[in-house]
Amino acid sequence: MNYGFLIPVYNHGFSAYEEVKELLHYGVPVILVDDASDRENKKWLRDCTLLSELVHLVTLEKNTGKGGAVVAGFRKAGEIGLTHVLQLDADGQHDISRVPRFLELSKERPDFLVAGYPEYDASVPASRVKGRRVANFFTHLVTFNKKAIKDSMCGFRVYPVGESCRLTSGGLWDYRMGFDIEILVKMYWNRVPIVSESVRVTYPEGGSSNFRMVRDNVRITFVFFRLCFGMLFHIPSLIKMRKKYR
Repeated sequence: MNYGFLIPVYNHGFSAYEEVKELLHYGVPVILVDDASDRENKKWLRDCTLLSELVHLVTLEKNTGKGGAVVAGFRKAGEIGLTHVLQLDADGQHDISRVPRFLELSKERPDFLVAGYPEYDASVPASRVKGRRVANFFTHLVTFNKKAIKDSMCGFRVYPVGESCRLTSGGLWDYRMGFDIEILVKMYWNRVPIVSESVRVTYPEGGSSNFRMVRDNVRITFVFFRLCFGMLFHIPSLIKMRKKYR
């Protein structure tokens, strides 16, 4: 098994640079996907490549959204022979000290997707907590399961590269903020087993987020409309799969 890290980046060049410095201690490739960041942030990402030959920078000419950047990262991971990638966001909200635990779980169960669920501190906006509750309610609805996926929006996960590339190679996808939800549900539908693990999430003072409340919530709503329709074709298998998580 060959592991690496995948970080989609849009205008979080400095925090991505700081993350890369820490992740290089693991001695495995780090894939950065620049989702058409501005000039200043591009410089930070180019500086990342000077830190080590293990850093691979994929540059997208047009902004595709987080999902589009992650899919581009999956393809790059396949090209360089990785079997698994731990994907984390570039905004510095995730507790990187949890990396060893996530990698350990994945190595114990290489066929699994290891999905993070957030442990918040007092810095979390109340709107984010409420929004997650709604998203997780519908996630449990379209999977017929409350136990398999504890959180469908946390961007701290270990993906099996082969299955991720295969699944995202076709079909209708939301390539922006709805992607985290959609790929987790579709992985479950395709019988990829999922194990959930906690990760501390903070909202740094003065930090910025690429999540746009109105635009992205509208897109996520349409994602769930499509998933509810798609669920109808999976009901028999979903009923059987519930037994595995009891």
